[in-house]
Amino acid sequence: MSKEITPFEEIRQTNQAGNEFWSSRDFARVLGYVNYRHFQAVIEKARTACFNSGQRVEDHFVGIDQMVEIGSGAQRPVQTVMMSRYACYLVIQNADPAKEIVALGQTYFAVQTRRQELTDAELEDQRRLAIRSELRTHNVHLAEATKGAGVVEPRDYAIFQNHGYMGLYAGLGAQQIHARKKLKKGQQILDHMGSTELAANLFRATQAEDKLRREKIVGKEKANRAHREVGAKVRQTIKELGGTMPENLPSVESIKKLEAKSKKALEAKKS
Repeated sequence: MSKEITPFEEIRQTNQAGNEFWSSRDFARVLGYVNYRHFQAVIEKARTACFNSGQRVEDHFVGIDQMVEIGSGAQRPVQTVMMSRYACYLVIQNADPAKEIVALGQTYFAVQTRRQELTDAELEDQRRLAIRSELRTHNVHLAEATKGAGVVEPRDYAIFQNHGYMGLYAGLGAQQIHARKKLKKGQQILDHMGSTELAANLFRATQAEDKLRREKIVGKEKANRAHREVGAKVRQTIKELGGTMPENLPSVESIKKLEAKSKKALEAKKS
């Protein structure tokens, strides 16, 4: 990496949780913006770009009051924005391209952001594999619990599962979710969920099993109603936390492909 772009690393800070961030005041200075007000317009464009990309703006741009010296040891608060690496990438894309440092910064943050994306993608793959495996196990436990409630036949169990989905997905059953996610015939909805959606369904399954056993629920209708109530509770929790509703989360590459890749990599290590 060229020494010309080391200022970006020099102003990088780390909070107590170990997360990196950049101060917008420092960033403006490095980019040569004498008037911070002009740089604020760049930040607003970056915020808009962040929103349009589907990211939570508040995860990448955090406004704070920062104390600065004004002479004779006195200080006054000034508005500053703490920016993530992704935020810096968006800012640099909207900064004045006539500035040489901006061109260098565009290259730097493009490369660094891509590296981070690759790392994040790898972590997401591992989370998906782990949660999907656990969900398979808990679905077996859930099936055992439903038998105790009188849900024995495969058709009845499918109806029971559908009620859980309807609670979690605002009335949408498995077929409707399949259609909404634009999956092809034969593709299983659980195999095309990201880790966040899988985790919501894992929570639904574990809590439904626990409710059936704890309350000693007996009868198909009561079991179905209980499963739908659990799904609705999980949905309400997601809403209260400000999360994305599961039906609005995108479908992703089949986990069967990830499992095949993981198996191949494991075999390669053994050989």
